[in-house]
Amino acid sequence: MNNSRPTCGKIDIRGLSFDNVNFDEALALCLDYVHHPKEDGSSAVLHTPNSEILQLCIEHNEYYEIMGSADVIIPDGIGIILASKVLGTPLRKGKVAGVEIAEALLREAAREGLRVFFYGGRPASDGNPSVAETAAARMKEKYPELCICGTLDGYIKDEAAVISRIHDSGADILFVCLGVPKQEEFMFRNKSQLGTKLCCGFGGSLDIFAGTAKRAPKIFIKLGLEWLYRLISEPSRFFRMLSLPKFLFGTIIYRISGKNKKNK
Repeated sequence: MNNSRPTCGKIDIRGLSFDNVNFDEALALCLDYVHHPKEDGSSAVLHTPNSEILQLCIEHNEYYEIMGSADVIIPDGIGIILASKVLGTPLRKGKVAGVEIAEALLREAAREGLRVFFYGGRPASDGNPSVAETAAARMKEKYPELCICGTLDGYIKDEAAVISRIHDSGADILFVCLGVPKQEEFMFRNKSQLGTKLCCGFGGSLDIFAGTAKRAPKIFIKLGLEWLYRLISEPSRFFRMLSLPKFLFGTIIYRISGKNKKNK
C-alpha cells in the first residue's frame, strides 16, 4: 500500500472528477499503482474520458458510478478541456491522450520487466492474426524487452473464461480495448478478479498499434482538431461526433444556470 501517491488535485467537470495532470504526471500516477498495488488486491483502474463519454454519463446517470469509480481519470479530448474553461475550472495542463499513455506504459513495462496483457480488437480471420496479436508483435518489435504475456480478441462471449485467462497470465498491466462503454463496464464488474495491478481502458489503441488505424497528423493533434481528422477519414462517425457540440452547448447552459456551483 502507498499512503502518499502522487497527486495533482482533482477538477470536477459536469459531475466527473478528473485528475489535473500533465502527461508525465499521469504516467507517474499509473506506474505508482503498479509499483504499489492496492491493498485490497483489486486492480487499479484508468479511464480516459472524452466529451462523448461524459455526454453518455449525462444522458445515462448510471455511468457516473462506473466512470467515477476509476482510480485515475485523465482528460482525453479537446471537448473536456474546453468545457473546463467554460465552467471556470480550467484543466490548465491540457489533454492527455490515452494512446500516448498506453505506449508510454509499454515502454516502461519493457524497461522494468513488467508483464502486459492485450484484450480487445477484432478476432483472427482468413488466416490473419487477431488485432491484439498483431499489436503485440509490432510492439515487441519496437520494444524487444517487452513481455506481452497474453492476448484475447474482444469478441469472446465467455466472460468467465476471459477473466481466467487474464488472471492466470500473471499480467501486471491489462489493456482493455473494447470501446466505450463496454471496456468500462468490464473493468467495473471484474477489477477484483483480474489479478492485475493496473487495468486501463484504451479504446482503439490496439488498432493503432496493429497498424489497422492511424492517428491524426501531428498538426491536427497540436491544433486540437484530431476529431476533425477522424470525421474526414471516417465519415460514418458523423452522428457520433455530434456529441461534441451537444456536450459543449449543454455545458454553456449548465454554467449559465449556475449548476456548476452546486454538487451534482
